[in-house]
Formats: sequence, C-alpha cells, structure tokens
Amino acid sequence: MPETARQAPLWRLTPAQRLLEGGALLNSLAFFAAMPFAPLYLSEHTSLGKPAVGAVVGAVALIAAFGGLLGGMIVDRLGAVPLMRAGLVCYVAVYGLLASVREAAAIVVLFLLLGGARLMVEPGAKKLLSHAADESPGRAEGRMFRVRYMTLCAGAIGGPAIGGALYHVDPVAFFAVPAFFYASYLVLVLVRNRDLVALQPPRGDGAGPSARASVAATLRDRRLLAVVAGGIVVFFVFSQLESMIPLYMKERYGDRTEGYFAVLFITNAVLALALQLPIDRVSGRIGRTALIVLGAANFTLAFACFWASPSGLVWLYAGIVFWTIGEGVLLPLPDIAVHEMASGEHKGAYFGLSEVRQLGFFLGPFTGGLLLDAGTTPYFLVMGTFIFLCVPLLMHRPSGAVPSASGAAPTPAPAP
Repeated sequence: MPETARQAPLWRLTPAQRLLEGGALLNSLAFFAAMPFAPLYLSEHTSLGKPAVGAVVGAVALIAAFGGLLGGMIVDRLGAVPLMRAGLVCYVAVYGLLASVREAAAIVVLFLLLGGARLMVEPGAKKLLSHAADESPGRAEGRMFRVRYMTLCAGAIGGPAIGGALYHVDPVAFFAVPAFFYASYLVLVLVRNRDLVALQPPRGDGAGPSARASVAATLRDRRLLAVVAGGIVVFFVFSQLESMIPLYMKERYGDRTEGYFAVLFITNAVLALALQLPIDRVSGRIGRTALIVLGAANFTLAFACFWASPSGLVWLYAGIVFWTIGEGVLLPLPDIAVHEMASGEHKGAYFGLSEVRQLGFFLGPFTGGLLLDAGTTPYFLVMGTFIFLCVPLLMHRPSGAVPSASGAAPTPAPAP
C-alpha cells in the first residue's frame, strides 16, 4: 500500500463508519458514566470485601469473555443487527433495575447481567465496523480501530464527569444516565437498521457458516490465539485503573476520592485523544517490537508514579500521562490484528473469540484486590512487571499475513 494511503487522516469517515462510531460513542458514554464507579458503589452498598468487589466487577468482563465466541458465532449465523438490538434492550433494562434495587444480592446479579449484554453487542458492532473498513479504499484498513479507540476515549471524557457529579446525588439519577445512552443507541440501530444490515455481505444460501466451521477456523489460527493471550495480559494490567486504583486512592483521600478519580479519568481520556494521532504516526516508523516495549514501559512508569502518590497529588497526574501513552500504544493492537486476519464469513467468530482477552478484566481486579490487601509493595511490583509478558505474545506471528504496528496493510505471506 502506498505511503500516502497509510498516512490518510484518521478522521475521514464514510457515512457507514460515522454511524458505527456514533453508536460506539453512546456505548462509551454509558459505560464510563457508571462502571468506573462500580467498585465504590459495591463497596458502599454491599458488605463485600476488596477481593469480592474486584471479582464482581471483573466478572462482568469474564461473562463477555467466555460468551464472546458464542455471540460471534450467532452473529455470523443470524446477522449482527438482531443480536445488537437484543443486547441494547438488556442494557437498558439492567440499568433501569439498578436505579431501583437496593438488595446486595440483586445488585450483584444485575452487574453480572451487564456481561451478558456486552457479549450480544460487541462482536456484532466490531464485525460491522470491520466490514465498513474493508469498503474504505485508500485507507490502511486496520487503523479504523484506532478511530474506534479515539471514539471510546471521547465518550470517556463525558461519562466520568457525569457519573462523578451524580454518584452522591441519587442512585436513580446515577443509573438513569447509562440507561438513557443505551436507549439512544438502540433507537439509532432501529432507525438505521437497513444501512447496518447492508454492511454485511449477502449470503447466497441464506445462512452463515456452521458453528463447527466457525469454531474450527478460530481455534486453528495460532496468530489469533497469540493475540488473545497478549490481550489478556494487557487487560489484566489496564483493569487496575478502573478497579483497584480507586480503592487505593480511597485509603488516602477519603471522601475526596470520587472527585479526584473523575478528574484523573477525564485527564486520561483527553490525553488519549491528543496522543493517539502522534502514536499512530510513530507506530508506522518504528518496529513492532520497539512499539510494544514502549507501551509496556510506560505502564511500568505509571505504576511507579501511583506508588509515589502519597508524597504528593502531582504523582497521580504524572502517572496518568505515562499510563495513557502505554494504553494508546497497546490497546488498539489486538482489534487491528483480528480485523486483518479474519475472513469475511468468520469475522464475527474471530471478534467473538478475541473477547476472551476480557478475562484480564476479571483476573486483574480479583488478583489486584488480593495483592492490595497484602500491601502496596507487592501490588505495585507485580503490576509494574507483569505487563512485559505481553511483548512476546503480541509479537507472535507464526504464519500468514504480518500486520504492521500501525495497522497498515499486511504483508502477504509467501505462497506455498
């Protein structure tokens, strides 16, 4: 692919891409208005300890992780749009119930149902975006998922600000906000149903690939399995910002934690938007190994700064700068790789299986809770070094096309 095509501006979107990115923005606003505060809400409204709180928050991702392949296969078989509609209805219902339920057991069950809603929405949304990217000549296709990452960051700016403002006002108002955003997403899907359905290639036999074919195609691809494993490591570490870091701050800042954390989270989102374009340019000029090591090293520096934060609030904000660089480098890479290696008929299954990396969002908070209970020293030492396990996994490309770090067009493997 010519260099000029690889460097095409990320923000030039087709109508189909704008539609999907609009839905991703609503999804992001809903998620970040509530979920970053979920550990605090569970800690204050139930009798769960830190490891149990971490387990509940992480289980939302755990359900999506192990149900993702099933969701992806259904997407390939029946189509993305019907499953997305069902998932969005589930989101609205769950958040509506959270606004009114006060029993601890019911709160836990409802949080777990959010994972079920996610597995119905995410594989289909990513499959549609991948098809939309395939139809964009003159663009390095995989970079479309950097745009998606930027869209999620934009939602992360407004979401925590709303959630932080409403958290202590009233639980009804706090949970009504994500319910409203998901309802808006549902309306968008219903109104533009025909445009979304048109993104999927027509199937001559009226049905998608069988479940056996989808499972076989995904589990045989060692490149995909390596990407999933690397994603688990990245999400294991990344999950700490939304789970254990607020509890670590709570012990030091008390009732000021919600305000400080909301500012910290918004700073992260603003920096993520500002830094993604430079990261995209740099990623096309340095080797993949150097890029992944750069991302891991910045996460380590961030944990060191958070560890030093008792000596001054400024360390929290220094840490979030390093954190955002690491996040901006590493988080889009798995979706870029999956987009490039998945064939059209199996895109749903590939993106569905890739959701197994959400296992990191379960293991991360649970393990982080155990480590934080043991003390800050083991917590920060483990988290600051564990991230480097992703380097050999994300580099692993045993066969087939080898995508560039920037998401540019892959280099074809030699013909057999």
